[in-house]
Amino acid sequence: MAKFTSEQAADVAAIQQVINEWGDELDTNSGLKMTQADVLTQDCRYFVGGEWREGLGATAQFYKDRWDRLEAAGGAPVMRHIHSNFRVKFTGDGQAEAGFLLLFFARVGTPPFDTCDPAAVAEVQMECRREADGHWRIAMFNSGQTFIRK
Repeated sequence: MAKFTSEQAADVAAIQQVINEWGDELDTNSGLKMTQADVLTQDCRYFVGGEWREGLGATAQFYKDRWDRLEAAGGAPVMRHIHSNFRVKFTGDGQAEAGFLLLFFARVGTPPFDTCDPAAVAEVQMECRREADGHWRIAMFNSGQTFIRK
């Protein structure tokens, strides 16, 4: 059973919020404004596209390159990330691990859609850090897909 102090409970809410803002950036802008979203640390480690990206710039470049590739192939999909089953564990002063399930939908076109099956279910691991300005940000993102639509 999780037992938190009132300060830790507030930190859990802030960590969940930054993760939700991260998902909203992906859903709203396909990750193209990740540097402006202020949800990742400058030195983040980010596993996406089958490899680790080191730093915010490399992560943002991945999303730009991905967008360009998808647009050239017929259009970037509308994405929706649904997060559930959050678990937060504090690992040090101003440091926490967060785990959750991510249900991911994606479809090319203009919503609303008649149908759209889930594209994937992933188990996500993140490390979050409270930075000098007092804000929690994502310092590490990694996930493994449990189910993938073929």
